[in-house]
Formats: sequence, C-alpha cells, structure tokens
Amino acid sequence: MTAPRISLEQWRALQAVVESGGYAQAAESLHKSQSTLTYAVQKIERLLGVAIFRIEGRKAVLTPAGQVLYRRAKALIDEAGHLERGAAEMARDWKPEIRIAAEVLYPTWMLLECLGEFAKERPETRIELYETVLRGTDEMLAGGEVDLAIRSEAGAGAGLAGEPLMKMRGIAVAAPSHPLHQLGRTLTERDLKRHRRIFIRETGSQRTREVEGVELRWTVSNKATSIRAVSMGLGFSWMPVEWIAEELRTGALKPLPLKGGAEREAQLFLAFADPEFPGRDVERLADIIRARTRDACSKVRGRTKRSARSEVR
Repeated sequence: MTAPRISLEQWRALQAVVESGGYAQAAESLHKSQSTLTYAVQKIERLLGVAIFRIEGRKAVLTPAGQVLYRRAKALIDEAGHLERGAAEMARDWKPEIRIAAEVLYPTWMLLECLGEFAKERPETRIELYETVLRGTDEMLAGGEVDLAIRSEAGAGAGLAGEPLMKMRGIAVAAPSHPLHQLGRTLTERDLKRHRRIFIRETGSQRTREVEGVELRWTVSNKATSIRAVSMGLGFSWMPVEWIAEELRTGALKPLPLKGGAEREAQLFLAFADPEFPGRDVERLADIIRARTRDACSKVRGRTKRSARSEVR
C-alpha cells in the first residue's frame, strides 16, 4: 500500500479554511500564519492535480472536486480523533461516570439489580440513567449522549441494533370493571377502537404511526402511571407481563379476550455507543446486564416447562 502523500495537518488546514470562511480566519483559529495554510492547500492541489477553490468575484468557493475533498477530509479527521479518544479510553482504568439509556420495556427491578451489583465493585462511579421509549433510546445512542443502551427493535435505528438481550411478552389488559370485559365475548379490533387506549409517550422527537392512528387515547410519561390508569379502569393497554405480574395475580388487571393479536413480543438489544472502544467499566456493566438477564430468562423458561408438564399430567 502506498503511503499517503498528504498529512492530517494539511487536511486539517483545508477543513479550517472552508469552515472558517477564509485563510485569514482559519489562520486565527489554528494560531498559524496565513501563508502556512495557503501553502498546505496549494500542496494538496499540486499533489492531487485538482483545483480545490475557484474565484467568484472577490470570494474563493469550493469547486465540485473541492467539495468532495472537504467532506472526505472532515471524515478522515473525525475518524482520527475518534481513534485517539478510543485509545485514551483503553488506557484509562475506570470512568467517573456511565450514561445508560434503558427502554422502559426492560424490567426496572432487573436493571436496578444490575446497577447495584456494579456499584459494589465501583461505588464511586456516577450513573446517569435515562428511562427511554422507542426512538428516544436510539436518538440518545446515535447522538453519543449515552455509553450503553438497552433498546427495542421497534426503535428501528439504522446500524444501532447491538446484540440480542431478551424477548418481552406483552398482553392486552384492562381492569375487570372495564366495559370491554363486560361484553362477555371475544373482542375484535372494532371493539377496541371504541375505547380509550393508554400509551407511554415516546422520548424521541417523532411519534410512531401506531399512536398517531389511535383517536381515543391518553398518553402518559411513565409506566407506573400507565399501570395505575389502566387499573383504575380509565382505559386499556398492551403491557409486558413483567410489569403487571402482581396486578394479574391479584386480579386488578385481566387479559382482554381478543380474537387475534392478544399477545405481542418485543426483542430487546444491548448496544454500545462505541462498540470498538466501549471502555473497561462500560463493558463490565454490560457483562453484568447480560448475566442477570440470561439468568432471569432461564428461570422463566424453567417455570414454563414445569407448568407445561403439570398440565400434561
């Protein structure tokens, strides 16, 4: 492979000239002489055999080739900075703070147990926990606002999938006193449209089509409020079984007898903002989440198998 003929410093000079609006402004921002930057850009043009700027009136503007070179130079410089930051993270022992976005579908008790176990090892590490919904999780992850995320496939963030963590089973429920339960028959989609549905507000900048298509709805900000509202008979909702285990046990909530679609399944993923350089402490927290989740899922599968064997007998 041929060694690059143009240095990062020269590409940085081009970027600065474009983004600062001229050689004089770029020289001031980089604390270099204007002649140094002029020479760097001219050397790029000479070595590559292309014109980067053309004169229009009294102003130099990028040529089509210059626009391409600027975009590629910016990406190259950003990647070099990313590489250096990643290497610095690898050299550090622990970070003082970890930021995590957790899709509300993930059981709160399980996440807190994971954080509690991590705190025993690193009690001085600050934790910033964001309880997010759908696209809000992906937006924080893509924007580098968090180090780690538990996200839902429904968020549909391109390139953010991560590794499969667990599946959540959701069911349609309402309070026993709700009019839908009083119909005394299998319910249809038309029945549901006549009654209020409770949603949890997305934390992203856009709402899903499912929410936009429901006329009779209330939207709340957290799952505790949604469970309370449905338990009070104020509406119905699809909720993960993990959320409402106690309400189902006591009869405060009852599954709706739907003709189809009574159950829904969501896949949760564990994703790093920087998979190549997650950092020692972020990777350790991820290991704890993986192990705890795997253990919890194994126990659920065990209970399901025992229940199935009992029914056969």
